[in-house]
Amino acid sequence: MMGLWVRAVIRHRLIVIAVWIVLLAAGAFASANIDQHLTTSLEVPGSQSAQADEILTTQFDENVQGTFTVMYKFKTSTPAEIEGYKSSIVRAVERIDGAEVVQQRAMGGILVASITTPLSLLEAAAQTDDLRTAIEEAGLPGALVTGPPAINHDVSPVLANDLHRGQFVAIAVALFLLILMLGFSMAVVIPIVFAMASISLAITFVYFLAQKMLMVLYIPNIVELIGLGLAIDYSLLLLHRYRRELRKNSDGSVDDAILTTMATAGRTVLISGTIVCIALATLLLVPVPFVRSLGTAGLIVPITSMLAAVTLAPALLSLLGKHAVSTIGFPGLIGRKDVLSGTWAKIARLVIAKPKSVFFGSLMTLAIMAFPIFWLAITPSSLTAIPANLESSQALSLITNRAGPGVITPHELVIDLGADGQANLPAVNTARMDLAKTLTKNSEIFIVATDNKAPFIDAAGRYIRIFVVGQNGLGLPESDRLVQALRTINLQSSGFSSQAVAYLGGAPAQGVDLIRAILDSIPWIILLALLLTYILLTRALRSLILPIKAIALDLISIVVAFATLVAVFRFGFASSILQTYRLDQIEVWALIFLGAVLFGLSMDYEIFLVSRMREARDKGATNNEAIIAGFAQTGVVVSAAAIIFVSAMSGFVFGHFAGLQQLGVGLGVGILIDATIIRGLLLPSTMVLLGRWNWWLPVWAARLLKTKASPLDQPEVRL
Repeated sequence: MMGLWVRAVIRHRLIVIAVWIVLLAAGAFASANIDQHLTTSLEVPGSQSAQADEILTTQFDENVQGTFTVMYKFKTSTPAEIEGYKSSIVRAVERIDGAEVVQQRAMGGILVASITTPLSLLEAAAQTDDLRTAIEEAGLPGALVTGPPAINHDVSPVLANDLHRGQFVAIAVALFLLILMLGFSMAVVIPIVFAMASISLAITFVYFLAQKMLMVLYIPNIVELIGLGLAIDYSLLLLHRYRRELRKNSDGSVDDAILTTMATAGRTVLISGTIVCIALATLLLVPVPFVRSLGTAGLIVPITSMLAAVTLAPALLSLLGKHAVSTIGFPGLIGRKDVLSGTWAKIARLVIAKPKSVFFGSLMTLAIMAFPIFWLAITPSSLTAIPANLESSQALSLITNRAGPGVITPHELVIDLGADGQANLPAVNTARMDLAKTLTKNSEIFIVATDNKAPFIDAAGRYIRIFVVGQNGLGLPESDRLVQALRTINLQSSGFSSQAVAYLGGAPAQGVDLIRAILDSIPWIILLALLLTYILLTRALRSLILPIKAIALDLISIVVAFATLVAVFRFGFASSILQTYRLDQIEVWALIFLGAVLFGLSMDYEIFLVSRMREARDKGATNNEAIIAGFAQTGVVVSAAAIIFVSAMSGFVFGHFAGLQQLGVGLGVGILIDATIIRGLLLPSTMVLLGRWNWWLPVWAARLLKTKASPLDQPEVRL
C-alpha cells in the first residue's frame, strides 16, 4: 500500500509540490489574521461556576470574561474628592456600550472600580484603548485598567513577539545543527521546508477551527514551535535513511531508494506520529474547552507532519534526486559510512558489557531527579505571572500589594429566589444583610459588597448578587477552602426561604471546577491512551514485552519533567539563568499538555531506535547485535533530533508567560533526559537484561493482531 502511494506521489511530484506552495501561502494568511480569533476561558460546562456565569449573562446582561477593573492611585483626598474620582470613572465608562460600574471602593489610597460589559472577551479587549483614553480624558491620568479583556489586549503582541523571537532562535540553531549533522548539502534546507509546510497547514486548520470553537491565545506559539521540532525530527529520520539507501546501492535508482526509505523510515514516522496523535487526542476527552482546544491544536501538528512526510518529502527527494543528500566538503556527523564503529555503537557495547550497573545507576540518577515531584502543587492559572511592564500587570501588582491578591479575582455569589419580584421584599433584604454579616466573620474574607439595587439585583427581581473578596489569590489552598465554604452556606439560617438556591461564580470557583474536572477525568483517559499505545506498539514491534518497557520509560520521562518544573519554578534551581518566574504552583494546563506531548515525543525516539533493532532481529541478529545495530544506525539521528527539539523549546523558556515557560522547560528537559539517560542507557540495559523476552510474541497474539509471531525459540544467527 505504501509503495503504491509513494509511486503515485513520485509520478505527480510537481503537482504535490505546487499544492504545498499554495498551503504555505494559506498558512501565511492564517498566521497574520489568527490573533483576532483567539481567546481564553477556564469555564467548565455544567459546573456550578458555569451556571452562575450563565445567570450573570442572561439575567444581569453581563459577560464575566468582559469585565474590566480600573485602579486609580491617589494621595490624601477628602471624601468629596474621592466621590469626584468615582464620577469621573462613571462618565468614562459611558463610552462603552452596555458597560456599567458595579462597584467602586477606596482602600489604602487606591480607588478600585469593577466594570461589567455584555461584550465577549475579544469584543471587550478591542475596547481597552478607548476605555483607557476615556478615563484619562475624564481627569484621571495614571489610572490603570486591567481585567481579562485588558490582559488579553496587552499580552497578545507580547506573545507574537515571543513567537517571532523563538522562531528566529529555533531556526538559527536548527540550521547550525542540521549542517553539523548533514554537512554542506541541500539536505539541510529540506527539513526547514518540510517544517514550514506542515506548520502552515496546521495554522490554517487552527484558523478555521477558531471561527467555530474556543482556541486559546497560546496556540500559535505551541503549534509553530512544537511543529518545528516535530517536523525536523521526522524529516531528519527520512533523510538519514534515504542517504543510507543510496550508499548501500549506488547503482540503484533514486525511486528505489525513496521507496525503501518510505517503507522503512516512512513507516516508522507514521507509527510515531500516530502515537503522538493518540497522546494528544486524549485531551479531547477532558470536559474543559480550554484543554480541548490545546488537544485539538496539538493533534493537528503530528497529522500535518505525517501528511508532509508521505507527500512532500518523497516529492522533494524525487525532484532533487541524489543532489538532495550529496555533500561538498564536510559530510556531516551522520554521514559516516562505518556506523558500527561510531559513538552510539560504542555506547551500546559498553552497556552490553555491564547491563546491571548501567540499569541500576540510571534508575538511581532518575530517582534523584524525580524527587522534587513530592512538592508539586497545581493552580488553574498564574494571573500575576505576566510581563511587569504591561499596564494590566502593573494594576494587578498595585492592588495585590495594597489590598491583597483576592481583590483581583472576587467570588460572585448568585442567589436564585425562585420567583420574580422577590429581591426587594423586606424579609429578603433582611436575610441578605444577615448573610453579608455572617460572611464578614470568616477570616478568609476581606470584603463583602451587596445592595438592594442594580447591579446587585437583576431587572426582574429574582436574583441577588453578592461580591465576596477573599484574602488569598487564585488557586491557593486557602482560596479553594473559601470556595467550598461559600458553596455550603445555609441560606435558610440567614432567613431565606427554602426555595432560594445559591450558585458560586467567579475565577476562584471556576478554577476549583477546572481542576476537579481535569483530575476526575485524567486517570481514565491515561488508561485509555496507554491501552491504545500498547496495542499499536505490539503490532508494530511484534512483541508483548517491548511496548510495556516503552510505556514505562515514557512515564519515567514525564515524572522527571514534572519534577524539574518544581525544582525550577518553586525552588528556583537555574531560575536566574533561565530567567523564569518563581511560583509555588504549576499551571494545570501546562502539566497535562506537557504530559501528552512528552509521552508522544519520547515514544518517537523509542520507535526510531527499536524499529531498527527489529529490522536487524528479523534478519537473524542476536539480541545484543540488534541493540548495537539499532543504536549505530539511528542513535545519531535521535541525538540530533533531540538537540534541535530542545532548541525549539527555548522559544517558550525565554518568553514572558509562566505557563509557556513551564511547558518549554518541561519539554526541553524531558526530551534531553529521554534522549540521553533513558534511551541511551536505560533502554539498552533493560533490553540486554530481558534478552530473548524482548521479542516474544506468541502465536495466539500474532493471530489476534494479524502479524507474524516471534516465539522464544526463534533461532539466532550471528550477522
